[in-house]
Amino acid sequence: MRLITDELLDSVIQEAKASPRKRKNFNFHPTDDSRCHRLLNALEPGTYIRPHRHLDPEKEELMVLLRGKMGMVYLDDGGNVTETALLAAGSATFGIDIPAGTYHSLVCLESGTVFLEAKAGPYRPFTPEETAPWAPAELDPVAASYLSGLERLFSP
Repeated sequence: MRLITDELLDSVIQEAKASPRKRKNFNFHPTDDSRCHRLLNALEPGTYIRPHRHLDPEKEELMVLLRGKMGMVYLDDGGNVTETALLAAGSATFGIDIPAGTYHSLVCLESGTVFLEAKAGPYRPFTPEETAPWAPAELDPVAASYLSGLERLFSP
């Protein structure tokens, strides 16, 4: 039995804070080849998740916020924002189911944000067709500016 406790969340949050990418996963599934992936994903403000999509029709993603706040952004094939959702733990909207084939990214809006994620495995790196060609790569110097634009979508 593996329990999801405040201590576990605190630990994953501390690892995210110490990470250069400002995020950290805690996997419940045993290997990347597992057919069902279940994980905690801790994020800190400033982490950049390049818009992407999962073309495999079995790769829908479910995210349920346990702590913190984040913004979800859906985009079309040209990079135009089509929809946004503000998710906050303990609020009326605290989770999202992302359909396969949909370009999406998320923005961490509060330190200590953690969500539970479930999706089909196995893990495979994104193909060129799954990464958004109009969005900068994670280490691209303009990624910070692109992220700022996404963050502004959730500014009051």
